Amino acid sequence: MSRTVAILIARLIFAAVFAMAASFKFAGMEATANYIAAAGFPFPLLLAWLAAIFEIALVLAFLTGAFFSEAALLAAIYVIFLAFAFHGPSHWQASQDEFGFFVDHFTFLAGLLFAAVHGPGKRLALCYGFIWRDETVPAN
Repeated sequence: MSRTVAILIARLIFAAVFAMAASFKFAGMEATANYIAAAGFPFPLLLAWLAAIFEIALVLAFLTGAFFSEAALLAAIYVIFLAFAFHGPSHWQASQDEFGFFVDHFTFLAGLLFAAVHGPGKRLALCYGFIWRDETVPAN
């Protein structure tokens, strides 16, 4: 029972983090686009919308358990991309805080990789996916 509770709490935390990120983007899409443009990326408004939609897809995967491992791996790639693109070594000179933000992304990466390998658990999970499927979980 404690394992199930821990897994469900972890899934809720992952979902909440990406839900907050998406809500901030939707609430200030132009500000997000400006931040993306300042990092030197082309088509910043398009990228801001794509990021927000991607984050909503991650929320759905973490809440439902569908394609959970795939979502966790994609989220891990996304988180590391964000770490280097927006808080990487080129940003450390301007602000020491950027190094802390950079390192925090690796902590999140570790959790996402652990989740990807171990899956969504056997309770309250749709268990659809292509990789690391637990064959002991009955298909829905």
